Amino acid sequence: MKWVRENSLGLTFILLFAITFGGQFTVGRAVLNEERLEKGYPALDVVEYVHSGHFLEATSENWESEFLQMAAYVLLTIFLRQKGSAESKNLKEKEEVDELPAPSKVKADAPWPVRKGGLALRLYSHSLSIAFGLLFFLSFFWHMYGGWRLANDEQVLDRLPLTSFTEFVASPEFWFQSLQNWQSEFLSVAAIVLLSIWLRQKGSPESKPVAAPHSKTGK
Repeated sequence: MKWVRENSLGLTFILLFAITFGGQFTVGRAVLNEERLEKGYPALDVVEYVHSGHFLEATSENWESEFLQMAAYVLLTIFLRQKGSAESKNLKEKEEVDELPAPSKVKADAPWPVRKGGLALRLYSHSLSIAFGLLFFLSFFWHMYGGWRLANDEQVLDRLPLTSFTEFVASPEFWFQSLQNWQSEFLSVAAIVLLSIWLRQKGSPESKPVAAPHSKTGK
């Protein structure tokens, strides 16, 4: 029980992800099969649906925007500030997160790259943004492929000519799929950054203390 309590935040979000992802898969398959049956095509089983453009596009499109949001947030908060926001660093002073540890101050329980130093430390000091950047680009190219597959699946159902990969990537449809999600992610980040200036949530690390003045910047 101690392990569960100490990891309850991550476990809860993993559970919520599993539930909603399962729900998306179930209702997504139902929607596609309803369309296929209306047009005289057989329904897809679970394995067939996993490989369908409908599933690939819907999943990758959303993951892409989430990883873009986190990559942008991690990187932009290095350089940019927002007076009064709990999500901003101090307006003037440097913080501990801005410094690489001096070798003499590295503790025995520090991560291996920190104890190793050199290139390992340099890479590790940027590993969070690197990870989110890679996840974004992987899901972005996955979205390209999944969206192309979906476009051609729909062409087949309507008995129309297939679209080439380059034609799809250059099409308004692909960029509409991406931009409609990107803008919502940027809006949600702007909301937490700006609303945390004036609003509070007792007990949340994403909020300033309840009695903190609006001008207080950072946690």
